[in-house]
Amino acid sequence: MKRIRPNQLGLCVEKFFREYLPTLRGMSVHTLRSYRDALILFLRFVSAHCGRHLEDLDLDVFTAEHVAQFLMSLEIERHNSIATRNTRLAALHTFARFLATESPEHLAEMQRVLGLPFKRGARNAPIEYLESAETEAVLAQIDRSTETGQRDYALFALMLNTGARVQEVLDIKLSDVRTEPPYQVRLHGKGGKVRICPIWASTATLMQALAQHPARGETTDGPLFTNRRGGKLTRFGVRYLLNKYVAASTATANTLKEKRIHPHSLRHTTAIYLLKAGVDFATISQWLGHSTLNTTMKYARADLDLKRHALAQVFPEALAPPAASGARTQVDLIGWLRRL
Repeated sequence: MKRIRPNQLGLCVEKFFREYLPTLRGMSVHTLRSYRDALILFLRFVSAHCGRHLEDLDLDVFTAEHVAQFLMSLEIERHNSIATRNTRLAALHTFARFLATESPEHLAEMQRVLGLPFKRGARNAPIEYLESAETEAVLAQIDRSTETGQRDYALFALMLNTGARVQEVLDIKLSDVRTEPPYQVRLHGKGGKVRICPIWASTATLMQALAQHPARGETTDGPLFTNRRGGKLTRFGVRYLLNKYVAASTATANTLKEKRIHPHSLRHTTAIYLLKAGVDFATISQWLGHSTLNTTMKYARADLDLKRHALAQVFPEALAPPAASGARTQVDLIGWLRRL
């Protein structure tokens, strides 16, 4: 059996993630995972593009031409947004700066990689979120009679309840969940920040049933959400599951055909419903773990119902529709969340 020795690329990648990012740059685990995903996608693209095995790739493949082609494939083949495309490029820029110091002989090519610009796009792109009927349609597709169905239902119920980021939910350990009053969950957010988020009694019941699965044993340090092999569920796995249930629910919720729903859409959904329920921006900001109120304010611009309500208040007699056909439905956030 042929023994593969690490080449220059392999050694640089290892040092990049083991020393440079966590120690010298002090980047969080979430940032490391984001950079890891970007580099994995790039190396897989180059491997397929050049017809070479992953283990045979070396620093000669890290060129401005390959990076530019990779960025184009993200938009055309993977249908990634401009924001996602720029995030991947930022990770490759950081790796290029690292390589420039580790391998000065590649400095000229690294400078060309760093010269690739970020792409400008629509600054106020619409926020995709689920309406109440759409949420119920998606959750109704989950078969809760199976173990995987119970896990999936608990996963999406917790995401909708807390508005947590995908990775925050996947990082939850059994010890982070309190299933006795006051019901709550501890979330580890960006920059190493930790916040406590309340959960409803129905959500706590789902978490307790998930935690008491016989296969988990008595340990409390393991992840709450696992795959069939007992390993930690991944963000790609969550996206796959959500896409599956959304596709199955389009028969009962036609509006879902016009939307691009992804795991972060569930976070948007929670924010919009909190806003509609009259929760103030400061509370929503703390609930979601936003660094500034400016981030939270984008939901006020996204919600069309609030815009209609504001228009009716400015011109109540001239533009407001008749009460019989235009009365605004009261949003029952508590009731909606309890039905999860």
